[in-house]
Parts: sequence; C-alpha cells; structure tokens
Amino acid sequence: MNFKKHLLILMIGLVGFLPTQAQSKYAVINTKYILDKIPDYKEADKKLKILGDQWQQEIDEKQMVLDKMYKNYEGEQFMLSEDLKKKREDELFAKEKELRDLQKKRFGYEGDLFKERQKLVKPIQDKVYNAVQKMATARAYDFILDKSEGITIIFADPKLDKSDDVLKELGINN
Repeated sequence: MNFKKHLLILMIGLVGFLPTQAQSKYAVINTKYILDKIPDYKEADKKLKILGDQWQQEIDEKQMVLDKMYKNYEGEQFMLSEDLKKKREDELFAKEKELRDLQKKRFGYEGDLFKERQKLVKPIQDKVYNAVQKMATARAYDFILDKSEGITIIFADPKLDKSDDVLKELGINN
C-alpha cells in the first residue's frame, strides 16, 4: 500500500472518531489576560523589569570598558613588544570572559533573573493553575485550552473563553 492510501484510511478513521470527541466539554482561557489583571503579577513583572534593566546597564557599562580596551589595544599594538602584546591580549580575553560570565549569571538559564522570576511569579502562576483546575473540576471540563501563547487557535467562540471565570475564582473583579 502506498502513502496516499494509508493517509486516506487514517483520515477516514479520524472522521469516524470525531463525533465521539465532539461530546467532550472544553473551554478556552487566556492566561496572559488573566495574569495582566492580577495586581501582584503586575508588581512582580515591574520588579523583574527594574532588576533586568539594572543588570543590563551593568553589563552595558562593562561592555563599554571592554570596547575601549580593544580600541586602545588596536591603536598601540604595533608599538608593543611581543610580551606586552600577549599581556594585553590576555587582559582582553579575561575581561571578555568576565563579561560573558556576568551575562550568563544574570540572564542565563537558571541565572539571577530566572531565579527572581521563579520567586516572584511562580506562586501567582500556581494560584491561577489551581483556580483553573478547581473550575474545570467543578464544571466537568474535559479540556481547557490556553490561547495566550504556544497554542494557536484559529477560531474560538468568545462564549468559550472562561478567563473572567478564573479571575472570579481568584477573587479579582475586572
């Protein structure tokens, strides 16, 4: 059997399967919308932005120092002895490594910003998740889809959007 026949059989099988799946009860939420309505989240997001900006400024300042060191080295390298050239190059490489390490420490995977985000935002996300779970159980939803990121929904009936219900579950009036 060729590929087209296999695909046709698979599609016929899926079409036969769809009516039973249509009986599933589901809802759509927008976690970004929900989080943006939570004052604690806004505050945490603001703190993270301030920290990120401070750390980026620190990195930018170190980058400017490094750029100046490179420019100075380029201008005077022809007048330096081999030993001095080597010493300056080692200094440049050390500064460059220091800068990369700082970037990684601040913004890398499991870096300072990641840890702060976990500390400030994760508890809020957990509250939202628990509210969604409670609502889903109480209303017997089989699926709850998040349309904010990652999942693309071409069309969602607005009456399926239960984001406001999650906010009510969290005690937040919009």
